Amino acid sequence: IGVLGSGDFARSLAIRLVCSGFKVVVGSRNPKRKASLFPSAAEVTFQAEAVKKADVIFVAVFREHYSTLCDLADVLVGKILVDVSNNTEINQSKESNAEYLASLFPACTVVKGFNVVSAWTLQSGARDGNKQVLICSNNQEAKRTVAEIAQVMGFTPVDMGCMSSACEIENMPLRLLPAWKIPIFLSLGLFLCFFTYNLIRQVIHPYIREQKNKLYKIPIEVVNTTLPCVAYVMLSLVYLPGVLAACSQLYYGTKYRRFPDWLDQWLQHRKQIGLLSFFCAALHAVYSFCLPLRRSHRYQLIETAVKQAVEKKMNIWVEEEVWRMEIYISVGIIALGLLSLLAITSLPSIANSLNWREFSFIQSTVGFIALVISTLHTLTYGWSRAFDENQYKFYLPPTYTLTLLVPCTVILAKVIFSLPCIQHRLLRIRRGWEKGRYVKFVLPSATGEYSSGETSSNV
Repeated sequence: IGVLGSGDFARSLAIRLVCSGFKVVVGSRNPKRKASLFPSAAEVTFQAEAVKKADVIFVAVFREHYSTLCDLADVLVGKILVDVSNNTEINQSKESNAEYLASLFPACTVVKGFNVVSAWTLQSGARDGNKQVLICSNNQEAKRTVAEIAQVMGFTPVDMGCMSSACEIENMPLRLLPAWKIPIFLSLGLFLCFFTYNLIRQVIHPYIREQKNKLYKIPIEVVNTTLPCVAYVMLSLVYLPGVLAACSQLYYGTKYRRFPDWLDQWLQHRKQIGLLSFFCAALHAVYSFCLPLRRSHRYQLIETAVKQAVEKKMNIWVEEEVWRMEIYISVGIIALGLLSLLAITSLPSIANSLNWREFSFIQSTVGFIALVISTLHTLTYGWSRAFDENQYKFYLPPTYTLTLLVPCTVILAKVIFSLPCIQHRLLRIRRGWEKGRYVKFVLPSATGEYSSGETSSNV
């Protein structure tokens, strides 16, 4: 195997090829100076000599240096060139780097591949990082050859089709969390809304009505009140699109009607939304654990103790509040544990070890149970305070009452869908039954002859 180039990626590629049992020859413009950078088992020589000795050549140079290889055009005839280059910007050029390389060397077969694998992954082996190698080319035999090399190196080759896919492959390493943008903006939007709402209730209201400075609550208390709201609503948004999809199927009586684009995108982002929900819930647990560590909490605790001593209150035990907090914390721990299970099973390494029924049971059934327990956690937090008029500051209801709207809607819809009549109809639709589909039938006439006709499958 030949490698043209002497940079970090070329060196990592040579190391991995040598470790995989290949004979490697490296082509460099300064072989004496670069030889010490490569493993001793790899031969480092001039580019022309390296090209003559190899049939498959990895071109590990930048696009702007492709023209320097034109002097090798005669000895490159019939060779397989593997383009591993990337761009610095998405859609940087009209044509991909691989297509440009193919235009410079029409007598060669160009294969795009290995550009989504990092130099670190090559050196450490396929056990680290992404194991997939995306490959595309117009020549099936060349793709098969490069795919076999990737398999021997410990990677999983993925055939991406013809050379027209090269542009998309080159754009992949440059995209920053493409599947996470909408969920992140959604969570940030919810956080800002709930944070502003809690700020008005917990800081601005006491300042206007009682002239009390409560700004110290912003870093910890206000944030900690906001995080569970975001986590709870985001968790319900994981299961709401499934409810909307079921309603659409029941309304139209078919599973073959395409969902609207917004619903389709929503369904595809459920994993990211769920993981962000778990992230906010985990932060809420840490913030809650740190609440007693605050200096302000210590001052308030001492102040309360002094007031009780002055008033000579010996017994301040409130049975209802004790039980409320015990249930509230216990249910919250269970909800966080179930969310942790959902997050862990969404990892590819764990999900691949589960069959479809196991994965569906955890993500659907256990996830819905987590939503129900989270609802109980929220209800025990509020308890009877929803009916206390002092809780309606600026006539605004407590924050937790707002968070209950979407989750309770999802839970109610799930209960309705579990009714036998609706569940049976939905199951039939998902198995291929369609409303309004016509079938042929044959009936005997009064004279004994048979006549054919059509009727709806509903009949």
